[in-house]
Amino acid sequence: MKRKVTLRSTLLIAAPLLLAALPALAEDAPGPIISIIGGLAPDDLLNIRATASADGKIAARLPNGAAVKNFGCNLVNGYPWCKVEDTQDAHIVGWAPARYLSPNNPAPAPEDTAVPAAEAAAPQDGNAPQAPGAPSPDIAARLGGSEPADPPSAADISVTAMQDAYGLAFAASATAQSDTPAPDAAGGIPCARHVGQPMTRCEISVAHEAGDSVVTVTWPDGGTRVITFRDGKPAGSDSSDEFRFTREGTLNMIRVGVSERFEITDQLALGE
Repeated sequence: MKRKVTLRSTLLIAAPLLLAALPALAEDAPGPIISIIGGLAPDDLLNIRATASADGKIAARLPNGAAVKNFGCNLVNGYPWCKVEDTQDAHIVGWAPARYLSPNNPAPAPEDTAVPAAEAAAPQDGNAPQAPGAPSPDIAARLGGSEPADPPSAADISVTAMQDAYGLAFAASATAQSDTPAPDAAGGIPCARHVGQPMTRCEISVAHEAGDSVVTVTWPDGGTRVITFRDGKPAGSDSSDEFRFTREGTLNMIRVGVSERFEITDQLALGE
């Protein structure tokens, strides 16, 4: 005996409306690619930052050889930054300089308005206050329909989607601003003294003379390292070991010998 399957009329009505409301570019949107982190000095780690800036808050650090999902890259202040997610831990999401990622994703990075998958899947406490700009969970009420038999119109869906996008964008912007403190010498700088040691914080003092600067770094366990800036760039240290540096925007990533690492912004070193 053949079984007859009948679709509910409400689904037949709602499906075309939902399809009409989807952005036309969604079908063509490229997915993430897998990039491998490389180009770091031995035993160094790549900073994954909350915002696409050398001054952005460090969300995590990953080593050479780590694989990340690369969602796309944007040019920020003349430097390409890519939105990435650790393939081993979906909670590690942020921005990294494109030059340390291979291959690069030629697609533009998505806006920071999406809720992370882990957060979206987490159960919500009905008594917890809603975050500023967060949409109400009662989608039926927000679309004006009280019964499942009353499918929302395409116009209703579009208006609600726009409201959600603006609200989430505002909340993301406010969070990014609050998570990025202004550089302050009193707060110290990221530093590491030994091979394989995670970055910690070192106190510093800065002396300016005739356009040049001398930054004295004090290790948490005692001792100091003096780093000289000339013509706006790191020039050397008081150590006989090899001195080298790279720049990410206005951040100077300095290495002395095989183990010492320092991160000093132009604003701290030069008073800009």
